[in-house]
Amino acid sequence: MDLLALSPRVITWIVTAIAVTGVIIRPFDLMEAIWPVGAVAALLLFGLIKPAVAFAGIAKGTDVYLFLTGMMLLAEVARKEGFFDWLAAFATTHARGSPKRLFLLIYVVGTGVTVLLSNDATAVVLTPAVAAAVKAADAREPLPYLLVCAFIANAASFVLPISNPANLVIYGSSMPPLLQWLPRYLLPSALAIGATYVLLRWTQAGALKQEIAKTVATPRLSAGGRAAAIGIIATAAVLLVASAIDIPLGLPTCIAGAVTAAIVMLRDPGKAMPTIRDVSWGVLPLVAGLFVLVEALADTGVIATISDALRSATERSEFWTGWVSGVVTALASNLANNLPIGLIGGSAVQDAHASAKVTSAVLIGVDIGPNLSVTGSLATILWLTALRRDGHRVGAMKFLKIGVIVMPPALLLALGAELLFN
Repeated sequence: MDLLALSPRVITWIVTAIAVTGVIIRPFDLMEAIWPVGAVAALLLFGLIKPAVAFAGIAKGTDVYLFLTGMMLLAEVARKEGFFDWLAAFATTHARGSPKRLFLLIYVVGTGVTVLLSNDATAVVLTPAVAAAVKAADAREPLPYLLVCAFIANAASFVLPISNPANLVIYGSSMPPLLQWLPRYLLPSALAIGATYVLLRWTQAGALKQEIAKTVATPRLSAGGRAAAIGIIATAAVLLVASAIDIPLGLPTCIAGAVTAAIVMLRDPGKAMPTIRDVSWGVLPLVAGLFVLVEALADTGVIATISDALRSATERSEFWTGWVSGVVTALASNLANNLPIGLIGGSAVQDAHASAKVTSAVLIGVDIGPNLSVTGSLATILWLTALRRDGHRVGAMKFLKIGVIVMPPALLLALGAELLFN
């Protein structure tokens, strides 16, 4: 094949790489969505992809957009009504002056929020609440408690299908029903959550010797906050039922989130517009743009090449293909962020009709791998943004020094449980 024939492919790869880099490092403080959307516009303008390819890519993400819309509405309403502030203050109060007990309680709360509302909700709405709570507790070193929000957002993100949008991407229209999901992922999730807790606490042992206040004022949960809490529980129940009977999760999530938001906002119509305005709507074009870029990569043959390699390796050894796939996707997620890696990995396993073990290994790598570095997942990037708003800074090298201790054992334990016992 001559150079001219390769040139459009190479240009597509370069444009995609620039877009992913822009999402990760956000040069000039431009919003993340600008990069993939701009990349898609450039590919269309120069005829490197056809409009039909772009529309096909956008259409593939429909279930994910609906899921994200519902979850973002639910999380924003709960945040506005003070539910997360109440949760964090509740944990601080029940710590009774013990910094180690507070660490555990915030970890438990973060696990619950991630499992029921997705990892992005933990990063976006729980992080500011925890920052406020530990400030009220006069914690000299708030970092251990803030790190919990980042690490548990990834470690607990495959307990349920709804715990991470990447789960929907990996499986696409082949999402296992809940009664198949739980037996497959319960043990790997428990090991990942447990190992992350033990190792993260070990890295923060010195800071957890500080003193914190024994009594902290717990804000009263408003009627709107109680309604939001009920809505979260009801949404979780709806999604568990939907997953159990093998219904795509996007539409039920969107409806449940919209109904909860409407009920809460009808109690105080003045909050409706501020709540809707503060939802992170930019996530939707960001995800849509990434879907199109992955479709463009597929058009160049990249996905087919990965699928062929995956299929061939699985025929030789499903067990070792699972190990290699999980580790490679975990490391790749830190180089290019787990959302585009999840989209590429999901397309590859679906095209290759990969076995359940290999698909699960890819999902585990995409979900846990980002705990290595600050560039690993959208949730971690959102966590950094939330920290900056509250005046906190966590450098990339500082996070990496913790991540290199915490992530690999959790990843290997989860992969081992999946590949050896399922």
